Amino acid sequence: MIKAPRGTRDLLPGEIEKWHYVEKVARNVSEIYGYQEIRTPIFEHTELFQRGIGDTTDVVQKEMYTFEDRGDRSITLRPEGTAGVVRAYLENHLNNKPQPVKVYYLGPMFRYDRPQAGRMRQFHQLGIEAFGSHDPALDTEVISYTYDFLQRLGLLDLRVLVNSVGCPECRALYSKALKDFMKMFQDALCENCRDRLDRNPLRILDCKEQSCQELLDGAPGIHAYLCKGCREHLQQVLGYLELTAIPFEVAEHLVRGLDYYTQTVFEILPAGNDQDSLAGGGRYSNLVEICGGPAIPGMGVALGLERVLLALESQGVELPLEKRESIYIATAGEDPSGNLHREAVRLLLELRRCDYPAEKDLLGRSLKSQMKQAGRIGASYVIILGTDELERGTVLLRNMKKGEQFEISRERLLEYLKAIVQTREAGMWKASEN
Repeated sequence: MIKAPRGTRDLLPGEIEKWHYVEKVARNVSEIYGYQEIRTPIFEHTELFQRGIGDTTDVVQKEMYTFEDRGDRSITLRPEGTAGVVRAYLENHLNNKPQPVKVYYLGPMFRYDRPQAGRMRQFHQLGIEAFGSHDPALDTEVISYTYDFLQRLGLLDLRVLVNSVGCPECRALYSKALKDFMKMFQDALCENCRDRLDRNPLRILDCKEQSCQELLDGAPGIHAYLCKGCREHLQQVLGYLELTAIPFEVAEHLVRGLDYYTQTVFEILPAGNDQDSLAGGGRYSNLVEICGGPAIPGMGVALGLERVLLALESQGVELPLEKRESIYIATAGEDPSGNLHREAVRLLLELRRCDYPAEKDLLGRSLKSQMKQAGRIGASYVIILGTDELERGTVLLRNMKKGEQFEISRERLLEYLKAIVQTREAGMWKASEN
């Protein structure tokens, strides 16, 4: 039997409803904060990610799904969302529209990584990007958006970590100081970090190996190397955050795994988990320019939806999933002429055209088996069609929750159902009505 590729999974009925709810909240919060949806291709030219994310990152060096198409063009499945949004921003001349331009996206990303809980090779992200403003208040808005979204889902005890990685000038000074410090422990570093030491020392700060993290004790922090502009920017961001009453920590060794970040970076983690962040983002003042556009600043965040759902499960959060009133049509008795079946099909079409979720038997079950099936699928009401009712122009309407039923004329059926669905009040049920 052919199975799904490693690192991917199927989202089945019974679970997908949770995804729908999370996505609904995401769209609602995005609208509240003034972000409009954008949809970019799932694959892009490889050069976009090489230039945008950075050749020295693990993502570009080890994790991208890259292939040549039939035109011998190098194509990559998107490993993250920001670079593609920047490309769309430039290609569609959104930089000529009133700024800031604020967009959000929802969709799958792809990285060749070691699969584990919350870390899949095909995973899903919610992200927002805002272009055209240097204002530190925008940084706070993006952090606030992320925190607000997670809280609206019901997640508690969130850790918000904030830092600055400076601009290219002050970061270069810090990178040299960190490299000089870590050279003393070069032989004790993991293989990846020994490679990072020459290519990009800041990536060592992001290493998940406990041995490397222990070696960082006493390592210089970046704040002493921030230029005046970056230092002032960070202080303003922190000041605005205090106004929001969002609890946060300044984490001086916090960096992000992508090279395009400048100044503000942040992560939000569930309490008790220092490894798997729910969300991460920051400011990128040079990315638009790197991708071939003018010098336009940006700020954004991406949230891993798999991790968000795992955190909800871990905290025992019950999502308020909505289930619409549903109707099942059952036929009773022999039907040699096929009249009952035709009437059931006709009624099914009427119900669906009136926007009522409706099903009917398709397997020739007995009435008893049909009622069991109605219960299995969670039908709220069952319409029973029998030969006698068909001759009288009536149907039996059964309330599955109460186990009560009564006869009602076929002509009044849709009007009565409409009243029930609109009010959703069990008190409207009158077992004596006909």
